[in-house]
Amino acid sequence: MALTRHALEHGWTFKQSDNSANDWLPVGKVPTQVHIDLIANNKIPDPFIDLNELAARWIDETDWTYRVQFKKPVGPVAAGSVTTDLVFEGLDTFATVVLNGTEILKSDSMFLSHRVDISSILQNDNVLEIKFDSAMLRGRELVKEHSHEHTFYVRQTEVSRVPVRKAQYNWGWDWGPILMTAGPWRPVYLEQYVSRIEDVWTHYEVHEDLKTCSGRIFAKVAGAKSKSIALLLSLEGKTVWEKECAIDDNGLAEAEFRITNPQLWYPFGYGAQTRYELKATLGSNHEKLKLIGFRRDELIQEKDAFGKSFYFRINQIDIFAGGSCWIPADSLLSQIPAERYHDWMKLMVEGNQIMLRIWGGGIYEDDALFDACDELGILVWHDFQFACASYPTYPSYLESVEKEARQNLRRLRSHPSIVIWAGNNEDYQVQERYHLHYDYEGDKDPQSWLKSNFPARYTYEYLLPKIVKEEDPFMVYHPSSPWGDGKPTTDKTVGDIHQWNIWHGRMNRYQETYKMSGRFISEFGMEAYPHLETIRSMIQDPQQQYPGSTMMDFRNKAIDHERRMITYVAENFQVKYDLPSYTHLTQIVQAETMHYAYKMWRREWGEPGSRKCGGVLVWQLNDCWPTMSWAVVDYYLVKKPAFYAIANALKPLAVGISQPYHDWTAGHADPTVPARDSRFDLWIASSRLDAVPVEITVRFISIRTGRDVHSPLKLEKVLALPNSTTEVLKDHAIAVANPQLTDTTRPFDLAKYDPYVIYAVVKEGDKVVTTDIAWPQPLKYLDLSGRDVKFRALSANEVAISAARPVKGFVFEETRAIRLSDNGFDLVPGEEKVVNVAGVSLDSLRYTYIGAPEGSLKISASAPEGLSKARL
Repeated sequence: MALTRHALEHGWTFKQSDNSANDWLPVGKVPTQVHIDLIANNKIPDPFIDLNELAARWIDETDWTYRVQFKKPVGPVAAGSVTTDLVFEGLDTFATVVLNGTEILKSDSMFLSHRVDISSILQNDNVLEIKFDSAMLRGRELVKEHSHEHTFYVRQTEVSRVPVRKAQYNWGWDWGPILMTAGPWRPVYLEQYVSRIEDVWTHYEVHEDLKTCSGRIFAKVAGAKSKSIALLLSLEGKTVWEKECAIDDNGLAEAEFRITNPQLWYPFGYGAQTRYELKATLGSNHEKLKLIGFRRDELIQEKDAFGKSFYFRINQIDIFAGGSCWIPADSLLSQIPAERYHDWMKLMVEGNQIMLRIWGGGIYEDDALFDACDELGILVWHDFQFACASYPTYPSYLESVEKEARQNLRRLRSHPSIVIWAGNNEDYQVQERYHLHYDYEGDKDPQSWLKSNFPARYTYEYLLPKIVKEEDPFMVYHPSSPWGDGKPTTDKTVGDIHQWNIWHGRMNRYQETYKMSGRFISEFGMEAYPHLETIRSMIQDPQQQYPGSTMMDFRNKAIDHERRMITYVAENFQVKYDLPSYTHLTQIVQAETMHYAYKMWRREWGEPGSRKCGGVLVWQLNDCWPTMSWAVVDYYLVKKPAFYAIANALKPLAVGISQPYHDWTAGHADPTVPARDSRFDLWIASSRLDAVPVEITVRFISIRTGRDVHSPLKLEKVLALPNSTTEVLKDHAIAVANPQLTDTTRPFDLAKYDPYVIYAVVKEGDKVVTTDIAWPQPLKYLDLSGRDVKFRALSANEVAISAARPVKGFVFEETRAIRLSDNGFDLVPGEEKVVNVAGVSLDSLRYTYIGAPEGSLKISASAPEGLSKARL
């Protein structure tokens, strides 16, 4: 008998558990969570709109029951005894499962799947009920129950989340709402079989010369005893290895394999994303297929001139890991379709982002996300699910943690995209904040760690690495993010750091990123508003659609958000406080932060043997609901200008210009110094594996007039070194346009000061491959009016933008319908910026820029001959 699956998707009902009346409400489909069903039944308003989150808070402390009736599946008669399993891929969270009046399962973890043999109690007509207790209330009970043996410290939201194995962001975070979900959040189904394949997987190693891949292939079988199983490895339909393997008494089969000249899986931009098909066949009973990729994965941590390196090497290629951190893509996880994960990952590739870090306060992510990463060539850093707390280690808790770690490693270990697991997010910063005991060098006894006031060290430095080694022997493990050899988590010489002295901490200016790098920056960020369409959809009361309104303040969950935001805006720009203008200003602050950070830190990629900075991951790629946050793409997948700034900084060849930093608001700072300092650096960062001959032109363009203030600098024979940073100019100076400005004994005449931008263009052959532009800082000192911006329609979906004088931060308003080839760019006179537009007509576009008369202007584009106005 072949294995059959019967999905229990439809026919469910639910109710509040303590509702004695028979008030069952219909459920649209399982998987689901209670908020989804309450919204569908008009019992709560959409919590993503206005202040409606508050109207859903009562759900947090409420128990819920789900019920479905189903008939016994009718299948073919089998020669052997048939087993019927009831499978729950995920229950959120404290669940008691009753089938036909018999309790068959109790679960207290959102991160576990369950399989229950119900053969003996299955009837022709069956009733399945699942009672979900309030995770918030149960969490509070657990804190009280275990307070005699553990102090539950927490940095974000309330302490009841700490002992509960549930997505921690459900308690709210500084970018998301408090929505305590409950329900069968992943699929529920019946499986019937005589025997079945539980799993098929490999433990392999690609040898240093990349010419051989060898290891072992395993299969695990359940049900009626079978003698053997067929294992096969193929590529593009051609068998490369196969074997019939005996199954031992524990249901395990294994065999050695070896492939010569394997076709390897590479991250995008470095090679093909080749995947082999691994197939296990159990006679006519069951067949299991997986797509797997072979790659050599190393985290290079070697002593060097800067301390100790931290960068990834894939298939003997050093990889600068530019990318983003990832939070759950929705506060209501069950409503995310697989296609949405794929769309998110396509944005990563579009943005030249090669690494995604899955943060430790969410979930062990959906298979669809990793399938997309495998297909597209995105490297994944995955945190185990612990974040910003001091977690306990009492026996039942550790038992649950071990189960979740093993289950999820087994589920995900075949994905070539996953290159590192980290023990947690920022829990060692909690240890530092509360002065918990941690003697990394002096105390190496795991049993003593359990007795300390920081027992979670046992989880991160003993239990989890042990489990990773057993389940996925060649996987990289890192105890925490951030962490480096037990040193303070802010140590920039070792490990990874979370650089939050921009926005948080000391609130450094983004122009100071050059002195804020580390060996690997796994978090940093800057907040910005989403585009206007998103703001108006999440705050639907027109009277509340202004910066600082009740609803706008409520929507932003970041601590001191308006204080910090206005500081960065006012420090750099002339402030406009209407909604379109202020939205634009926050977006340019974020984009400028990304431009400075990725440019300066990627510069420190250096060369082989001198990799000062191994990667930069922005906090954060995405949002879990419509909001203003650190995300560079909003909840609806609408890109902010910062997304494009990152994409340009991470091009395979990226030119960078920097000028000396001069403070302008600290005490007796002299704001005229930048006018007298004409020095600049220029470099090219390359991820190309070949040396590239390029030609560089540097222009010096007056911001007032648009004319060149100095003859262009031409560098005709520059060789951009492979996978390195090529330093082209260092402290290069040009003659100051007005020599009298250098005489500090005379009053500084601002009327005679002609500020200019430095604009570099790099060509490979006849093709422009990268540009960069450096502006005098701060931008608020500049008169950016009268830019004379013009538009020219080249076709129905292509527009050219030009300006008579340099333009800062030109932004088209993006919507869910619009797709742009670029946005958030600067303009220089003498050049046209061509943008491809999809999804809308050109004449529907709206735009603004720094110094524009309004924050939302309608485009007016001249049409080329033969292109009617209607087609614009």
